[in-house]
Amino acid sequence: MAYRVDLTARAARNLRRIYRDIEAATSEAARAWFNGLEAAVLSLDENPGRSPVTPEDRGLRHLLYGHGRHIYRIIYTIDERDAVVTVLHIRHGARQPLAPRGA
Repeated sequence: MAYRVDLTARAARNLRRIYRDIEAATSEAARAWFNGLEAAVLSLDENPGRSPVTPEDRGLRHLLYGHGRHIYRIIYTIDERDAVVTVLHIRHGARQPLAPRGA
């Protein structure tokens, strides 16, 4: 079953910031890495349940992308009924855990 992948405004801002911060506009290697990140996000259209739940909230899942010190967490929810994956946030893996929802 194919899912639709939606990005929240926050996730879209995260992608724009990452693109800017890694200077993907001027570096072929950075642009290739960023394209891989985007492909990872879009890959959630197939089998989004493959990724584990987040430690912060069992209602969220996260897909990890990158290697070594450059790992990013793609945090998302799955709406099985409507077959929609909503990407909530894309953040560097070294950042503090998310605050629990509703806090």
